[in-house]
Amino acid sequence: MEKSISTRTILKKMLPWLLVGFLVLIALTFVGDIRQILTLAQSFPWQVLPIMMGFTLINYILRFVKWHFYLGQIGVKKFPKLQSLRLFVAGFPLAMTPGKAGEVLKAVWLKEMTGVPVSRGVSVILAERISDGLAVLFLSTFGVFAYPQYAPAFILVLVLLVSLIIISQIKPLAYWFLNISKKIPVIKKFSPILIEFYEGSFIVFRPGATILAVSLGMVSWLAEGIGFYYLLTVLGLPANQETFANAVFILAFSTVIAAVSTLPGGLGAAEASIAGMLTILVGMTSTNATFATLIIRLATLWFGISLGLLTWLFSMEILGFKEYQYAKVEN
Repeated sequence: MEKSISTRTILKKMLPWLLVGFLVLIALTFVGDIRQILTLAQSFPWQVLPIMMGFTLINYILRFVKWHFYLGQIGVKKFPKLQSLRLFVAGFPLAMTPGKAGEVLKAVWLKEMTGVPVSRGVSVILAERISDGLAVLFLSTFGVFAYPQYAPAFILVLVLLVSLIIISQIKPLAYWFLNISKKIPVIKKFSPILIEFYEGSFIVFRPGATILAVSLGMVSWLAEGIGFYYLLTVLGLPANQETFANAVFILAFSTVIAAVSTLPGGLGAAEASIAGMLTILVGMTSTNATFATLIIRLATLWFGISLGLLTWLFSMEILGFKEYQYAKVEN
């Protein structure tokens, strides 16, 4: 089937990046003194890791609430929450594609399970990413005031995301662009798809939906920031307001950097920004900063990918390797 071919294509592109991810983790250990890192690992209370994963789970739960809310906004009203959750988690490994382009497969899977057009499903994926981007930017706000050297990147991304939302809500302007696209030979054949995508985007970016989604995003990403703060205190930083503010800022801003880099999973970009800011802003040693980066990436990126891959084992029909057992959801 056409869907399974596209799925296999994405998987072939994704698997090498999973290997690269492991190589990045290995390479990161050589940034500091590897013997000191191994010594630190031996004395580290590893019960901290599952606690941090618990905070990451809070992030995932709230982001799932947002995902399911968005599905309702585009007309998927009777999609069972368990199936919606399975689809949401199955999308985690797709972050290991350049620019997270592989996440488009979630829209393909959604069509197979509900019948909603792929272009509408893509509008939900875009809304997820933009609302998450705004959420982590807002969490970074106070940190940017404290460290103005990060302001240019902050302002650039903020203006871009807000502009996309505003344009989506001005229908005459949006349709002016769409009408121009009809006159471009290469693009005009995709005009019906673009219009369907825009109509979905108009719905999910309405002010009320956007405020709710960004608010959920801020709480969800704050949960990961709390987990990171807990890790930093375990590694010797004082348990005070300054450490907490730095933890939230560093994790949120590194998420922005990782997204802007378009690298699969933010590999390299996220690790470099977290370790660098821990060293420059917080004053951690390179060894502690490197170790903290390894742990937070295990508790966030690699934990999510592991959950997604585990979901795949019980969802082979989603991946297109088995025939679907579900009737289309009546919207």
